[in-house]
Amino acid sequence: MKKIVFGRKGFNKLSADDKVFFLFVDVMMFAVLLLVVLPMLNVISSSVSDPNAVMQGRVFIFPEGFSLAGYKAVLKDSKILNGYLNAILYTGATSFLGVITTILAAYPLSRKDFVGRNGFMMLFTFTMLFSGGLIPSYLLIRDLGLIDNRLSLILPGLVNTYNIIITRTFFQSNIPDDLLDAARIDGCGNTKFFIKIVIPLSKSILAVIALYFIVANWNAWFKAYLYLNDKSKFPLQLVIKEILFANSMNAADGASAASNEGVKMDALSEVIKYSSIMVSCIPLWCIYPFVQKYFVKGVMIGSIKG
Repeated sequence: MKKIVFGRKGFNKLSADDKVFFLFVDVMMFAVLLLVVLPMLNVISSSVSDPNAVMQGRVFIFPEGFSLAGYKAVLKDSKILNGYLNAILYTGATSFLGVITTILAAYPLSRKDFVGRNGFMMLFTFTMLFSGGLIPSYLLIRDLGLIDNRLSLILPGLVNTYNIIITRTFFQSNIPDDLLDAARIDGCGNTKFFIKIVIPLSKSILAVIALYFIVANWNAWFKAYLYLNDKSKFPLQLVIKEILFANSMNAADGASAASNEGVKMDALSEVIKYSSIMVSCIPLWCIYPFVQKYFVKGVMIGSIKG
């Protein structure tokens, strides 16, 4: 097998076909990078630009006329802080309990001595392909008495079949049967083996699963829109939706009342959209660096059997 040496010297030693292949890959990766980075830069620049410049479409990558009017308009609303606290509560509770339910389901499914594990796995997989839909889900939440209850945003999201499959594969690949046999010889039972050995050896996949739960639940708003009526229980994303809607209505009313003032309000409403995106994204950007070292390792090991 040919050994590939990275760098200019290694590239010069490659065949013509390999050079074309790697150049093609580099170009494609750069194009994908631009597709990800350019919209992000546009949102960041628009959130700190002059509202009129944003309204006129003059902002692309770099800010045009520095202004924090959008952030001031968003953060001065007292509902934002309450929405942050609710979002942290829902995301934290769902992620913590979701990781627990995931490992409690995945570990038995990874054990060869678990009778009926294939049948349970088929049932879990079936839920990935077929579901009751929106109306049956709402009727279930209603019949459980969870309408306008915070638990309606926590309990339904605790089990994710995709996360269970990844975690199960990780356990199968990294917790050998010999380790269990050695622990049994030393008098270690299943519960103690799981707590003392399996969990400490699974930090990488636990960090990945926690990140999946955090991202999925932090940006969620539709379930809250369906199940919650009390605005004091709204998560951040739904609060931001309400603010954007209110500003759009105010801008429309202002435009009908006075043209100049209406244009200003319309421009501010446009900037608020970008500022709201930034306000909701910053917490995830702060969390990701702490789990990045586990992310690639956990996904790769948990996705490959062998």
